[in-house]
Order: sequence, then structure tokens, then C-alpha cells
Amino acid sequence: MSTFLDSSDRTERGGPSRTATGHRSLRDKQGNAPWRTIKNRLCTGLLTVAMALGMLPLALIIGYTAYRGAGVLDVGFFVENEPPWRRDGGGYAAGFFGTAYIMLHAILYSVPLGIATAIYLVEYGGGKLAMAIRFFTDVMTGIPSIFVGLFVYGLLIGALGFGTFPAAVAIAIIMLPIITRSAEEMLKLVPDEWRNASRALGAGKATTIVRTVLPAAAPGLATGSMLAIARGIGETAPLILTALGSQVVVTAFTDAAQSAIPLQVYRGINQPFEAGIERAWGGALSLFLLVLIMVILARWIGSRTTKRRG
Repeated sequence: MSTFLDSSDRTERGGPSRTATGHRSLRDKQGNAPWRTIKNRLCTGLLTVAMALGMLPLALIIGYTAYRGAGVLDVGFFVENEPPWRRDGGGYAAGFFGTAYIMLHAILYSVPLGIATAIYLVEYGGGKLAMAIRFFTDVMTGIPSIFVGLFVYGLLIGALGFGTFPAAVAIAIIMLPIITRSAEEMLKLVPDEWRNASRALGAGKATTIVRTVLPAAAPGLATGSMLAIARGIGETAPLILTALGSQVVVTAFTDAAQSAIPLQVYRGINQPFEAGIERAWGGALSLFLLVLIMVILARWIGSRTTKRRG
């Protein structure tokens, strides 16, 4: 460009070339440029090595689980009940049914309540009650799941017995703070101009929330719910104290021990027979694939939301 001087236009003393306005040309490199380039490459290499070391344990866990469990997975593993531990064959049909049954109820309990709580915090809250809700939500996020199991055990097991309902309540309590916090952040991303425009057209606050705010935040709400489900589907400690476990399919809602994949994996890996241990590895791989599907769905929904906003 005409505003810059070529390298042949440098001063006789070897100084930096100048533009017509007297500024330094962008073609000139500062004296410390080579050292900055070396530092940049060094830091990039160190960060790459750190990332690789951080990913190594995850890769080893996934690889070894796939290696041990891939040979067990077949159609029978998903439709047959588990035989005695020393016998080959069979599957985790009871665990798959129990996990789906428990998670269905946990979703029904936690997702509407979590989103409703987030709506209150964003659209109506602002005082001490909202601050208290946010505080206890953050605290619940870090509570160990075994404490949730103990709480539900003391609250419900004595009256209802082990079963699907207590297990679903425990998983819902674990999922609830995740859904609430993620939903709150998604609702905050909805521009206030949209709310004001809806109110200016004569819509009430409730109508604005239902017709404008929730549809705009729906992809983000779905993403947060998927991540919460992925967290709840792999919990084991609360289920030991609430579902108890079963090796056959159980349809009862209460007062009948229910099965789940994490429970069958936990018990299968702790017994001494090789057949039962191999089925446990297959269950672990199945559980990993379920969680992976949930995470991929959440990422896919999030990416579609970003593209749509862009």
C-alpha cells in the first residue's frame, strides 16, 4: 500500500522504515520478535503436553473399558436377565429397565421444578429469598451423592420400602441444582428488549414468559437438562440406599427392590466369578455409551443454538 514504505526505503543508518505520517511501518519487526516467537512456541508446546497428560487417564479408562466390555455386548445382553454370577451368558435387561424407569420419574420430578425455580430467580426474584435459593442451590451442587442417599433413606425407606420412587427422588435431588443453575443462566441470555416488546404489545408477565422467554431459551434449557440426566444416570451410591437392586425386571413403584445398571456393575465386579466380572465390564461400557450419547446430544443442541443466534 502507498501509505507504507518498502524495506528499500529505510534510512541510511538502518533505522526502521516510517510511514508518510511518521509512524513505524507494520512490516518492521521489533527487536525482541524472535524471542517472543520462541516463547510462544515453548508455551504452546508445554500446554499441548499438559493437555495430552490430562487426557491420558481418560483415554486409558475408555480404552480399557471398551477392550473388556465390547466382547460382552450383544442383543442378549440387553434383553436377558442376569443369571447366577458363575454362569456365562445372560444380560442386564433388569438394569436397563430399572435405569430407564428411575430416570423417567427423576426427570418428571426435577426438570419442571428446576426450570420453574430458575424462572422465579430471573423473572420474579431479587430479594433475600432469591439469594437464599441461589446459595443453597450452589451448596447442593457440591454435596456428595451418598449424603443424598442417606437423606432419602431416612425420609422414605421406612414408610415406603426400597423401590423406584425413593431412587427417583434421590436422583432428582442430585439433578435439581444442575438444572436450576443452567436454566437460570440460559434465561438471563434472553435479551430484555424481547420482554419489553412483548409487554408493549399488551402481553402480561406470565404470557411473556411462556410465549417469548421460554421458547427463546428452550435449546439452552434442553442442553442443561441433558447434562443433568447424564450426571444422574451414572450415580451408584444413592441407589444402594434406595433402590437396593434386583436381578429381574421389576415394574412395582414402591415396596419392591429395583435394579439399575450402576448397581449391577457394582455388584458384578465385586464377586469372584469371571463370568459375572465380564458382564460387569459390559454394563460399564453400556453406561459409558449412554452418558456419551447424552453429552453429544447436549453439545449438538448447544451448537445448533449458537448457529441460530449467529
